[in-house]
Amino acid sequence: MAKQNGTYVFFDVQYEDGSRRSNRKVPTELLGGLDGDLPARRYIEAQDEEISKASGLPRPVIATLQRSPQPKPAKPPRR
Repeated sequence: MAKQNGTYVFFDVQYEDGSRRSNRKVPTELLGGLDGDLPARRYIEAQDEEISKASGLPRPVIATLQRSPQPKPAKPPRR
């Protein structure tokens, strides 16, 4: 996959084998529209396929995919 410049949305992925990966980056320009977050699933599956080919292990099947929680902004220190 080509390296993307720009902003990303982070996703938490739960696989059918029980493993979990947090903060998987998906380019923002792939998301939205009528497909919603479905392109994120395809993007992550394509990444997993490349990893699978390189490692020689089978690609895990995604059970659930959800956006990672947004970090809360830090509160300014009290004076």
